[in-house]
Amino acid sequence: MADPKDHSYGSLTGRALALLVTVVLLGVILAVPVRNWFGQRAEISALEAQIEVAQENVDGLQLEQQRWADPAYIAAEARRRLHFVMPGEIAYVALGADGRPAAETISAEAAEVEPNWYSVLWGALIEADDAVEPGSG
Repeated sequence: MADPKDHSYGSLTGRALALLVTVVLLGVILAVPVRNWFGQRAEISALEAQIEVAQENVDGLQLEQQRWADPAYIAAEARRRLHFVMPGEIAYVALGADGRPAAETISAEAAEVEPNWYSVLWGALIEADDAVEPGSG
């Protein structure tokens, strides 16, 4: 005969059941605030990263503003961009094979961008479609 005080491990006592219900209830109650907290932390991190990028941009612009306050920098930029020369100087401009200044030729070549993969694929499909015309057989 089984002793009434002998508890088997498979049965659930009232205290264990109450503890389990309490833990599950706490988990359900705390799930939403914890999820919101993690979401807010992620949003704060993203905003801090944006602030850091914006501050770096501001620092770069302030440095550029300081450069433009220097008359020597303005003169150098006028020489470079507008081909200005000082009185008594002689300016030379190297021309490319097409007659344009070499700096423009180089920048035009650098501006050429290879087409995207989907543009290449679409062009190949158009060529294949043109090669096989209906009614030409």
